[in-house]
Amino acid sequence: MSDEREIQEILARYVRATDRRDGKAQGALFTEDAVVQSFSRTGPDGYEAVAPPLIGGAAVAYAVDNYMAPHPAGGSSHHMTADHLIEVDGDRAHMNAQFVVFRVQAASRPETGRPTGAFGAQGTVQPIESGYYDTDLLRIDGEWKIVGHRIQLDMPYVIPGV
Repeated sequence: MSDEREIQEILARYVRATDRRDGKAQGALFTEDAVVQSFSRTGPDGYEAVAPPLIGGAAVAYAVDNYMAPHPAGGSSHHMTADHLIEVDGDRAHMNAQFVVFRVQAASRPETGRPTGAFGAQGTVQPIESGYYDTDLLRIDGEWKIVGHRIQLDMPYVIPGV
């Protein structure tokens, strides 16, 4: 597999771990001293930090497990990433990719069953976030790890208490 494909797969694992709320899997993608920071867009080319940075894979795992709201019954999230720009320079790499996050909510099954003629997906899919993942990676013992990850949100983002 090419370096570019391996790097793209790291992001695929990252978003799947986020959607599953699996801190252990997500934290394993980062080095012990990785810096992860979220930003909100302030203008065409400007961003401001949303919260203090997380340092290291253990902090990322803790944040996913303790700060992300659990999905409601019948609910989930689904990340889509696109337009991956990847530059590899030996054992260092940089990736920038667009993302959209969707909130998925299954419709409750009526006690009497689905109405006659019901067909297709039953529920709603709503876009809730978009932006860019701007990520630095380092190959360590043959494995790509995230050393810097900037989540650049297109809209203001509020974290209570921060």
